[in-house]
Amino acid sequence: MRRPASVYRDGSEPDVRFSLANERTALAWVRTGLGLVVGGVALITLATFADLPVLIDIVAMIACLAGGVLALSALFSWRRVERALRLDRPLPAPSVLPWLAGGIFLVALVLAGYALYAALV
Repeated sequence: MRRPASVYRDGSEPDVRFSLANERTALAWVRTGLGLVVGGVALITLATFADLPVLIDIVAMIACLAGGVLALSALFSWRRVERALRLDRPLPAPSVLPWLAGGIFLVALVLAGYALYAALV
């Protein structure tokens, strides 16, 4: 019996190409999450050695947490899509993509504002 049973117990085997494409997409999201975590760790390390302001630590913490959430959401998204494929239902809409794009935009906006403030002061 394949695991997780909650995904594989219902429906029929989809075309293997679709199932593998779903897996590749999930792995790409996990890679992106890992990149966010690594970027957060790099920012924390840089802030420690360069004595940078607390704002950099906060951005680093947000990046690390966002990376973890993104990796976890990749798992849930993979499960939802795989079940939809097995049950021959329409694919669910991506739930985390708007949040990720909005979060990255917000962090970029805050850092750009801080850079402008630091240049003027």
